[in-house]
Formats: sequence, structure tokens, C-alpha cells
Amino acid sequence: MPKLKTRKCAAKRLKMTGTGKYRHNKVGARHLMTGKNANRRRRLREDGAVSSAEKRRIKVALPYGL
Repeated sequence: MPKLKTRKCAAKRLKMTGTGKYRHNKVGARHLMTGKNANRRRRLREDGAVSSAEKRRIKVALPYGL
């Protein structure tokens, strides 16, 4: 059986935690930060969790994990 290809777009955007969950960078944290309040900027610094509904699609995109 041939090797499976990794979706590079997913590999660059996601990180796997030690427990097997996936984390991603939140959107909206690149520029125009002066118009956002401090609480929002602080929340944007943290990684977001990928929902369990998306986990099956990520497993297909990343057949060998990260």
C-alpha cells in the first residue's frame, strides 16, 4: 500500500497536544490591533481548540499525526 500524503496546509496550521487534541491560532490577531480592546487582544493570544466534530477531517488530512 502506498504512503499517504499529508495536507501541508493543515500541518502548518495545527499543533497536537500531549493528550491528542488539536490546537490552532485564532483568526484576527495579525494586524489592526489598535481597534480591539485589551480583553479581546489577550484572548487572541491563546490557541484555540479544534472541535471534536472536525477531528475526523483532521485525521484524514494528517494521516501520520504531527
